Amino acid sequence: MARKNTASSKSFGGVIAVVAVAGIAALGYVMSRPAKVLTLDAAMAPVNAAGVLRGDTNALVQVIEFADFECPGCGYFANVNEPDVVARLIETGEISFRFMDFPLEGHRNTVPAHNAAACANEQGKFWEMHDAIFANQDRWNAFATQNPKSVLKEIAQMVGLDVGEWEDCYDSGRMLPQIAANRDEGRRLGVRGTPTFIINGRTIVSDGVPTYDQFRDYVTQAKVAAMAAASESASKAP
Repeated sequence: MARKNTASSKSFGGVIAVVAVAGIAALGYVMSRPAKVLTLDAAMAPVNAAGVLRGDTNALVQVIEFADFECPGCGYFANVNEPDVVARLIETGEISFRFMDFPLEGHRNTVPAHNAAACANEQGKFWEMHDAIFANQDRWNAFATQNPKSVLKEIAQMVGLDVGEWEDCYDSGRMLPQIAANRDEGRRLGVRGTPTFIINGRTIVSDGVPTYDQFRDYVTQAKVAAMAAASESASKAP
């Protein structure tokens, strides 16, 4: 398993090298024409935080990831470790996994990417878009372009979206309140950086991005604790 991560790390090194903190981003961003800016309407009704769930909703271990699409560490986890998480933990029913938007203010092109993924979710292809956005992070990040929409539109087509419907969603900004609500939930929970994982209510603090083996260990600890709690509760039942 360690050899697999090492090999993948080398292939992803180029992405890490070109991603940098740049500009000041808020929930408003420059689209295909730099003069046109889409911003949150303060008069919009607030929405509840939701994120996007993958896996069995009744899994004993519930994982939440707060992530930023332009964050190099998030990209590393998504490209190198998450395929194993999906195959060995999510698809086996051991965990559920919820992605929560947490766009960082220092990443100029991240809100367009979150918006692109949220609009893909309207067509039931969030995870395909999620994976492709991270895989192409070096093409649309702030170092690569001032026009991220053009690249994100190519990615939307690549993953099989109805591009016309996707673009209508993207340009309307109707998903921005949901992105803001997800980010604000992270702030309420004390999230300060990305990626941050919360496993059965426990915020994981690690030195850098966890490897698959480290992530699996956190899941195992949460599973053992949950089973012990369930057993204790059952023993006290009348």
